[in-house]
Amino acid sequence: MSMTDGPTPMQTVAAEQAAEDREASLKAAGRSDHRQPGKRRFGNLSDRWQALSRQQQWGFLVIVVVLAYLLPLINPPIITTEPGNNFALACFDMARFALIAVGLNVVVGYAGLLDLGYVAFFAVGSYCAAMLTSPDSPYLHIPYLWTLPVAMAVTMFFGVMLGVPTLRLRGDYLAIVTLGFGEIVRILATIIPAMKGQVGFQNVGHPPGTAVDGTPIFSNSNGVPWYWLTLTIIIIVTLLVGNLERSRVGRAWIAIREDEDAAEIMGVPTFKYKVWAFAIGAAIGGLSGALFAGQVGFVNNQKFDVTTSILFLAAVVLGGAGNKVGAILGGALVSYIPLRFTAIAEYKYLIFGVALVLIMIFRSQGLLPARQRLLAYGRTAMNQITSRNGKEPTDKDNPSAGPGARAVRQKGAEA
Repeated sequence: MSMTDGPTPMQTVAAEQAAEDREASLKAAGRSDHRQPGKRRFGNLSDRWQALSRQQQWGFLVIVVVLAYLLPLINPPIITTEPGNNFALACFDMARFALIAVGLNVVVGYAGLLDLGYVAFFAVGSYCAAMLTSPDSPYLHIPYLWTLPVAMAVTMFFGVMLGVPTLRLRGDYLAIVTLGFGEIVRILATIIPAMKGQVGFQNVGHPPGTAVDGTPIFSNSNGVPWYWLTLTIIIIVTLLVGNLERSRVGRAWIAIREDEDAAEIMGVPTFKYKVWAFAIGAAIGGLSGALFAGQVGFVNNQKFDVTTSILFLAAVVLGGAGNKVGAILGGALVSYIPLRFTAIAEYKYLIFGVALVLIMIFRSQGLLPARQRLLAYGRTAMNQITSRNGKEPTDKDNPSAGPGARAVRQKGAEA
């Protein structure tokens, strides 16, 4: 056998082995889908969505966004929360929870960092808006809309201050530290006189504008403008987070989530990207807190307990960690169910606990799980390039096929 004849059977054996592996994986997937029809249904919907062109996807999303803006005006009888709760205010509350879930999803879903004290950033944002706009505050007063970027900057600073000394920890230890941070913020709001404890701050500011009759457009009882403002912010934040997810930062987060040690060995500065995840997630949490303070008009220390933080985490897990659309859906559901079924509202923690147990059993990745397609896209592109050239992919064509892949092929040929 000549030197030029050697690689041909090696590649053939490797190709046959790869084909057998693909067949086995497809059969296993078929059996899994047969056992779990819910997963197959969601998978088919996701596949159909991915099969649409980019223009078709954007056209569908535009329709969904228009319907979302019209939701409090339409007030569908099937999903309305009235007469128990005002539907427009319920829509704002769902949007608020959705925005919080998007921010927490950056920390938990993308970077894989278990944060049980996310309510602390929500509290910091609320107090920033209250202390800078309420007449009960002796500090500098600024227009309400300016408090939104200020709240984001302050909570980002707190996120970095929390992340730098603690992100060397992992898993349960990090969860305990974040849980303690959430309690520290609540206790400080109680014992520091400037934060007024249970008395709190009243008449928190709101965006400018008056109606024809002279009443403020952004009043506490009118949820429609607050819902539209929050929904607009959700769209902007979702677009920014989506672009970030597809960037080098997002790929680094996913690598850290899957295996932090392997990511660090491959040269990913894991500590830096974990701090970035904490800072960005904290900024979104502070933004949602400032919106909440403006709509409610009152902030005290009773709104930021541990159970609220667990609800935020439940929204991400329920919707699907790592999927921004799933986080929005999970946040909306966590807020909507107690408002819709007021008779069982006092049992909401029991209901969400049972729901999470069932989700973990039957659909552990959430209602809309994240699907990573970067490797699949790369493999498809490589196959198209090599098929056009009329040759099989080699180590030179595929840099990822290094000495380890060559050793596998050699073993296959010897077998």
